[in-house]
Amino acid sequence: MKTPPPLHLAGYQGGTSILTGALTHLARRLDDSSVGTPHLLTDVTAIGQSAASLFDSVERGERQIGYMASGYLSARVPELAVLDLPFSVQDRATALAALDGHAGDLLRDAVARQSGFHVLAFWDNGFRHISNGVRPLRSPADCRGLVIRTLDSELYRQALGALGFQAMTTDVKELVRVVQDGTVQAQENPLTNLLAFDLWKHHPHVSMSAHFFGVLLLVCPRAWHEQLKPAQRAELQAAVDEATALQRKSAAAQDDSALKRLRALGVQVIGPDAMDMPALRAATAAVRDTYLQRLPADLVQAYLHTDAREPAVP
Repeated sequence: MKTPPPLHLAGYQGGTSILTGALTHLARRLDDSSVGTPHLLTDVTAIGQSAASLFDSVERGERQIGYMASGYLSARVPELAVLDLPFSVQDRATALAALDGHAGDLLRDAVARQSGFHVLAFWDNGFRHISNGVRPLRSPADCRGLVIRTLDSELYRQALGALGFQAMTTDVKELVRVVQDGTVQAQENPLTNLLAFDLWKHHPHVSMSAHFFGVLLLVCPRAWHEQLKPAQRAELQAAVDEATALQRKSAAAQDDSALKRLRALGVQVIGPDAMDMPALRAATAAVRDTYLQRLPADLVQAYLHTDAREPAVP
């Protein structure tokens, strides 16, 4: 019997991350499969590689499976901006259901047309909130002048700039350093990352802004996926579906537990009821509307259940 080829899976977060847990489950699920023999590297940054290098290695086919925040790819696949419109998702279950349906099909097609990736699944990266080491943030006026770290997405930078921040991009492997040394005064991430990267030790203020709902793309090389036999594709997708269900369940549960843990650690958590949410939404409305006008109407309707021609209501 022919030995299956190596199947390289990799991520860019540490051992406590729900993304690491889901990727580990996927590797175990694929053990003894016809798809390949799994070799898992949970965190490429631990060996000095950047998250961006992980994405490149998957697209080139040097690795077969990895995950990436959608914003990292939106410059090449403009349709992915629908996932990153500020203050546009209130309910994660509704958003994920849309990605399991027509919206997900449209985005897979767009990614396949404009990159070397095939999207295996959409993972839940949680609502993104803002932490900082200077003061409580309740309104755009409080954000003014603070340097905030974000991921490499022009839409993210524009939306955060509209809130009053000076947005700065770094790779994940530089996140802890720029927070520790004060290069940035603020950062935005899911709550679980404040714990996973110990950011709470430097940022005692957390504002529950939920300005973005983070979606991760679980990707593989398109050329590699296309050369798999139908039975192998089915075997791979069954394992992916199981890992995805686990990842999404863990994401929702860990949001709640992370919030409790941060409060127990003495972090000052400012809930949306104590924030000027209408002012925050109004500040970013022009950015949101600009991107809405560029997006295909059928995609906007499928994901957000709204008309792209209708302006945002602050």
